[in-house]
Amino acid sequence: MLLFSTLLDINNSMTKDDFIKLVLEWNQGSPHENNIIKGIEWRGEHNVRYGNDNLWLDIEEYSNQNIIAVRYEKKEEDGVIWDTDYVMNFNTMKMAIRLDRSYLEEALLIDAKFSTPHFITLLIERGYLKEDECLPILRTPIIIDSEKVGMIADIINGKIRHKLPVVFISKTFYDEDPVNVYVLAGRLKGVAHVLVQQSNCTNSSLKSMCDGKNEYYGAIGIYYANQAMGHRRYLYRNSVGMDSLLLERVIRVVIQYSNAQMVDPLYTWQGVNNALLREQLSSQKRERAQAEEERREALYELLALKANLDKTQENMQQKALENAKAEADKILDGFEEDLARLQNQIESLTRTNDALTYENQGLRAKMDSVDNIPILYLGDEEEFYHGEIKEMILDAIDEKLKKINEKSRRFDVLNDILESNDYQKIGEQREKAIKSVFRDYRTMSNVMRQQLQELGLEITEEGKHYRLIYFGDERYKTTIAKTGSDRREGKNIAAVILKSMM
Repeated sequence: MLLFSTLLDINNSMTKDDFIKLVLEWNQGSPHENNIIKGIEWRGEHNVRYGNDNLWLDIEEYSNQNIIAVRYEKKEEDGVIWDTDYVMNFNTMKMAIRLDRSYLEEALLIDAKFSTPHFITLLIERGYLKEDECLPILRTPIIIDSEKVGMIADIINGKIRHKLPVVFISKTFYDEDPVNVYVLAGRLKGVAHVLVQQSNCTNSSLKSMCDGKNEYYGAIGIYYANQAMGHRRYLYRNSVGMDSLLLERVIRVVIQYSNAQMVDPLYTWQGVNNALLREQLSSQKRERAQAEEERREALYELLALKANLDKTQENMQQKALENAKAEADKILDGFEEDLARLQNQIESLTRTNDALTYENQGLRAKMDSVDNIPILYLGDEEEFYHGEIKEMILDAIDEKLKKINEKSRRFDVLNDILESNDYQKIGEQREKAIKSVFRDYRTMSNVMRQQLQELGLEITEEGKHYRLIYFGDERYKTTIAKTGSDRREGKNIAAVILKSMM
C-alpha cells in the first residue's frame, strides 16, 4: 500500500552519475545498520543490482526516454516488504519519490509518526531542488514577518501559483506557535511549504489584505495548488495535548493529498520496467525473425550447392551445414535465455499486480464488514469531548421531532436515526450541571472552580472579573464578576454560557 508519493522539480546541475551516487550515499549512510547493503562498489554502471533476495537495490536505465529508475527493497522477517523508489526523468528534470509497503490488514490500524524520506533532505542540502515559484523547498519553516505579509496574502488570495500545498500557521492569542513548527516542516519536507507568522501583530494588516480570509490566533490553513479544492482550516484551542493532535492531523491531510495525485507511469518503477520489457520483447522478436530468415537462406544455399558438388565437396559442405546449424542453434538458445529472463520479469510484475488486488480486496472487505452506513461526515471542527458533535446532531433531531406529525414519513425516519444512535442526552446533563453550579452565585469557591473545570471551562482572573474560556477556544469566552450583584446574577451567567458554548 502506498505510504508516500511526491514529484519534485530538479535543477539542471544534476547528472545521471550525481543521481546514482546520491542514492548510494543515502543507503550507505543510513543510521539503521540493517538497512545498509554491504559490499557496494559502484564503477559507473547505469544498470546494476546489489544485495540479496531480502535486501537489494536495483538501478535500471531507460535510455530511450532518458530515465533512470531505482528500487530499494527490504523484506522483514514477518514477510512485510518495504519498497522505496526513485525515478529521475532527465528530459523533464523531474524526480518521483515513492514509498510502499506490502498490504496487511493491521496496517490500517497503525498511526505511525510518519516523516518524508531522508533522501529529500540530501536533495535540499545539495541544492538540487528548484524553487516552487517564489517558495524555496526547505525542511525548516519560512517565517512571515511584516515584510513578507504580502506574500502570504497573495497565497491566500490565489495570486501565487505554487505546486506544493502551503501550510500557514498563525500565532495564538498569546503570540505562541500552536504546534512545533520545526517538527512539522521537517516531517513535511518535499510535500508542502510551512509558513509561520512571526507575530500576531500582523493580524490586522493581513486581514485587510485578504478581506478577512486569513487564519489567526493559532488557526492553521492549508492552501492547495488547485484553486478548485479551496483550502482547509484547523482551529486551535488551548488545551492539553491539542498541539500534538493538531500537528498529526495537518501532516495526515497533506500526505493524503500528496499520495492522491496522479502520476505518469514512467515516473514509477513498474512503469519504467514495463516500458523496458515491451521494448526488449519487441527487439527480441525482430532479432529472432532475422536469425530465422538468415538460417533458412543459408540452408537453401547449401542445398543448392550440394547437388553440384562431388562427394568430397559434399562432405565439406555437410560439415559447413552442421556448423551453420550449430551456430544458429546457439543464437536461438541465447534468445531462449533472454525470453526466460523476461518471463521472470513478467511474473514479478504479475505478483505486484496481485498484491495490489489483494490490498483492494482487503480494503473493500473491511468496508463491507461495517453494517452501519454513515449519513453525515465530520467537518473541520474538533470535538471538545467524546461524543459532543454526535450529541449536538441528535439534540437537533430530538427538537425537530417535537414539531413533526408523528404519522409522517419524516418523523419515522428521524426517530429511527435517534433510536439507532444511543442518544444519551449529554447536552441536557451538562445544561443541568451549569445551572446548578451558578444557582445563587455570589463568589467563586474552590468546589465551584473544580466543577467548572470538569465541564471544560478554563478560568483566569482579570481584575474584578473572572475570564471563562470553553476548552481553551478563544471563540467561546465570557467574563463574570468576582462578586454577584443580585440573586439573578447566576441565572444570567448560566444562560450566556449555555447559549454560546453548549
